[in-house]
Amino acid sequence: MSTKQNKKNAISFYEMAFLGDPKLAMDTFVGATYIQHNPDVSDGIEGFIDYFERMKVEYPKKSIAFVRCIAEDDLVALHTHQIWPNDDQYVTMDFFRFDNSGKICEHWDAIQQIPKTSKNDNTMY
Repeated sequence: MSTKQNKKNAISFYEMAFLGDPKLAMDTFVGATYIQHNPDVSDGIEGFIDYFERMKVEYPKKSIAFVRCIAEDDLVALHTHQIWPNDDQYVTMDFFRFDNSGKICEHWDAIQQIPKTSKNDNTMY
């Protein structure tokens, strides 16, 4: 797979899972193995589905915007802006590794809440 296709697939996968259909996202974009590094999500396909199914119920009005997508070799990095209920906003950086058949097989992330005040005028993006 090309890095261009991996970028497209990473965005489609994350958007589909985040906005409410994690099972379809896994069925479409993930291979037989899925390694999860987020300590709040159980390892494997079922752990991912369970987590995002719970998020769909608990936070149905969340949104996501993709700010950047960068790819190199078999890795894709997504830089996102997430808005959760009560205007709770987060910057996330998600990293996906793709296997030789173009399926996602591993995930890492870093999440930071956007503060209400800042000592500079720069945005988080």
